[in-house]
Amino acid sequence: MDDNLKTSIWQQFGAAIDYLAAALNACPDTLWTFSMWEPGKAPPERSQVWYVAYHTLFWLDLYLTGAEEGFLPPAPFSLIEQDDEGPIPERPYAKAELLAYLQGCKARCCQTIEALTDETATRRCAFGWGECSFLELLLYNMRHVQEHSAQLNLMLGQNGIATADYPARAGGKIP
Repeated sequence: MDDNLKTSIWQQFGAAIDYLAAALNACPDTLWTFSMWEPGKAPPERSQVWYVAYHTLFWLDLYLTGAEEGFLPPAPFSLIEQDDEGPIPERPYAKAELLAYLQGCKARCCQTIEALTDETATRRCAFGWGECSFLELLLYNMRHVQEHSAQLNLMLGQNGIATADYPARAGGKIP
């Protein structure tokens, strides 16, 4: 696969992950369990800052594998995120836990893009919402990370918390 394409994908995907990291770092403890949506729009626990961050990282991690089968997030995280109607984690995950998960996902994302070949890019991936190539799944994944990063940054701004500028790209070529 073309190195320029891989570098471009990484710079944008890495920037989306960095934007999420900046939002998590900027979030004060007083807002960690703040519900971002109106009552009745979503289960209150699933709309709390920590859970939105967890949801984003879980799917970032899973989509980097390209398949649900065999996926297992690192401890202390579990597969319960795959069940929209099921239970949520027994406790809010700490910021440090989620930031560590984020760093692991960022490293895996970079490695995944660096290892991308024409063959792996065209591999078909199937999920409950549809089927696509692995390359398209990477773009979908990046959009998902960006969506929730923007939600978190909006909520922080609405609560008077200064947030980082929107990053144009992650640094340089794929390390």
